[in-house]
Amino acid sequence: MQNLRWVLNLLFVSSLLRNLVHSSSQVTCSSQDRAALLAFKSSIVEDTTGVLSSWVGKDCCSGDWEGVLCNPATGKVTSLVLQSSLTEPTLYMKGTLSPSLGSLGSLQVLVISGNKFIAGSIPNSFSNLTSLTQLALEDNSLHGNVPSGLGHLPVLESISLAGNRFSGTVPASLGNLRSLSTMSLARNSLSGPVPVAFKNLLKLQILDLSFNLLSGPIPGFIGQFRDLNTLHLSSNRLSGEIPVSVYNLGKLQDMSLEGNDLTGQLSDRISNLKSLATLDLSSNKFIGHIPASIKRLQNLWSLNLSRNHFSDPLPVVVGRGFPSLLSIDLSYNNLNLGSVPSWIRDKPLTQINLAGCKLRGAFPKLARPDDLLSLDLSDNFLAGDVSALLANMTSLQKLKLSENQLRFDLSKLKLPEGVSSVDLSSNLVTGSLSSLLNNKTSRFLEEIHLTNNQISGRIPDFAESLNLKVLNIGSNNIGGQIPSSISNLVELVRLDISRNHITGVIPQAIGQLAQLNWLDLSINALTGRIPDSLLNIKAVKHASFRANRLCGLIPQGRPFNIFPAAAYLHNLCLCGKPLPPCRKTMK
Repeated sequence: MQNLRWVLNLLFVSSLLRNLVHSSSQVTCSSQDRAALLAFKSSIVEDTTGVLSSWVGKDCCSGDWEGVLCNPATGKVTSLVLQSSLTEPTLYMKGTLSPSLGSLGSLQVLVISGNKFIAGSIPNSFSNLTSLTQLALEDNSLHGNVPSGLGHLPVLESISLAGNRFSGTVPASLGNLRSLSTMSLARNSLSGPVPVAFKNLLKLQILDLSFNLLSGPIPGFIGQFRDLNTLHLSSNRLSGEIPVSVYNLGKLQDMSLEGNDLTGQLSDRISNLKSLATLDLSSNKFIGHIPASIKRLQNLWSLNLSRNHFSDPLPVVVGRGFPSLLSIDLSYNNLNLGSVPSWIRDKPLTQINLAGCKLRGAFPKLARPDDLLSLDLSDNFLAGDVSALLANMTSLQKLKLSENQLRFDLSKLKLPEGVSSVDLSSNLVTGSLSSLLNNKTSRFLEEIHLTNNQISGRIPDFAESLNLKVLNIGSNNIGGQIPSSISNLVELVRLDISRNHITGVIPQAIGQLAQLNWLDLSINALTGRIPDSLLNIKAVKHASFRANRLCGLIPQGRPFNIFPAAAYLHNLCLCGKPLPPCRKTMK
């Protein structure tokens, strides 16, 4: 949502200024501004975006200088937007922010974001940009302290320094920015408390300080930000209770406080947050009952209260309670539900997460199974056969039922076409992998977790159409050999076939799995050598060949020759680093 607002604002400004550029009264750009831009260009030592290659010629206001807009009446630069996509790793700029940019006295919009490798600090000269209304320097590699001089920009309305490496405390001077509607300092390493001076930011609509190291309480003055619609304070070290004043924020739509050390009970006043659409309080230390008034939140569609200490009973929900709810996560609290509450079963939910809620008995029947996209009922006491019920979940994408007592044969399991991840680990599942992995397996399936079951048979051949990234089938009764067609799993990142009865040699074809970073073949009956083709796997971070019948020289290249010796112990006659040297006859 925040990024969308940035884009809309920039599009509006860009459109307005482009119209001005084509005015008949246009003059050439200021020589001082041109020099400032060229100084910035020279501070960038590498530009794979190609944007700065357009900065040639004497007139930076001609429209040919990409990312630069001017006031046609004065020739002064008013907007500089250099934005790259984080999803395109090959597009970046490397260098620093030149202090010369601080001399662009008419600059209103400065966006240098997503360029990944622009490092160094923010120049102190940026405090001279007194016409600036929007400042976005997000997703670079900037570091050091956030300069206090940024608090001296009198008309600044939006500031985002997210996704950098800033450290130190948040400067109190930012509290002087009384026109500010958007502040994002997320994804840095900022520490200390939220400055008291922030109480002056009464026009704030978006406040995102998430993924830092901030400590202390959530300040009560946040409740005075009457226009606030987004509050993200997640993944910090904040403590204490949610201030009562926060429940007065009638325009608040999105509140995320997950991953802190917050305590206390939720107030019945939570129903005052009438605009609230998403609420994430997960991974804190909240106690007590979930207040019954929460069901009166008419716009709430996503509720995550997982990993706290909430206790029974859950609110009784009837009639129009939670009318907009689509996603609920109550996992890992002190709840002893026994069965899935009827109001959860009967709603057209897209996501249900009730892991560790002490569910018992048969797998629950849902009134609207075809709406479900994600289901996590892991770490409960569910029993019986789920295969028939899963067939009705036609939209399902993610399924996690691990750590239960489910008992069925894989041959009965008919996964919906769109499932990308299935986790049935630590159950009583029987049958053969060929029921799940064959030439009819969906190309959408990326993760299979079947560890610690009673699966038997062989590892089937892998079709070229498979897009598996994770295959965890350890601790079963699988025999036979590793098929050479495993080379078809070109996207595979994790392979665990440990604690089975696999025989034969390790196929050379595993060396073609270039994306693999986890390989566990331990505790089987593999013979022969560890093939040198594995040295082609540059991404591997963990490997174990322990407790097989392997012999010969361990591949002598990183990382295989520097893994712990335990990764190779209890074989017939493996040798070479990290084990003792081979005898001449063994090489």
